[in-house]
Amino acid sequence: MADKTQFGLTALDTVPLHEKVYLELVRALMSGQLQPGQKLTSRKLAKELGTSDMPVRSAFMRLQALRALSPMPNGSVEVPMISADRFQQLTDVRTVLEGTATELATSLINGNNLRAIRRHCAELTQAARSGDIDDYLRKNHDFKFSIYRHCGNEQMIFLIETVWMQVGPFLRNLRIGFEDDLAGILEIDYHEEVVAAIEAQDGERARAAIVRDIDEGAAHILKQIKFPELRN
Repeated sequence: MADKTQFGLTALDTVPLHEKVYLELVRALMSGQLQPGQKLTSRKLAKELGTSDMPVRSAFMRLQALRALSPMPNGSVEVPMISADRFQQLTDVRTVLEGTATELATSLINGNNLRAIRRHCAELTQAARSGDIDDYLRKNHDFKFSIYRHCGNEQMIFLIETVWMQVGPFLRNLRIGFEDDLAGILEIDYHEEVVAAIEAQDGERARAAIVRDIDEGAAHILKQIKFPELRN
């Protein structure tokens, strides 16, 4: 809700529409709400978001530059497919960046931040037990970035987000093998271990836990699905 000014008026939202559309697409990519190979058109997306085509096209161009979307001959875009090798390379980058961000954040997180991280942790566990993969992926994103955003390095966060835009659509495949009981995904999910390490202010252990979480999740995906044979 917008803040009130001293005259009782509602302050205008100063975030440009094209930036809002871009951030909405970024979140959808990172939280696995868009799937590999999914086609997107500016007209349909603009209608869904209640905007004109222009801010959607602007967002498409920015995301193409970050390799998060691929252009189609007809002017639409698609969520790109990637090879198994590229997925593994992106995973390797994730372990370095997210492991470092977690270790840095551990020494900077205060009481209020820790309470928020604990809440995100509990919500992630509950999402797995409820069997809702969409909710689980959103909560997984929220939990991890509630840690990374305290690392004190904005450029590192930007790089992490850029990688997540490429791997996020593939995280939906985490559900494969757990269709009958999504709670089983907690066997390859180490978010509670991450929180315990942060509570103990043990940055090295927190790094190891987040790296294990990333690695085991990626190994599960690589085992469960057949990636196309593409050039990196």
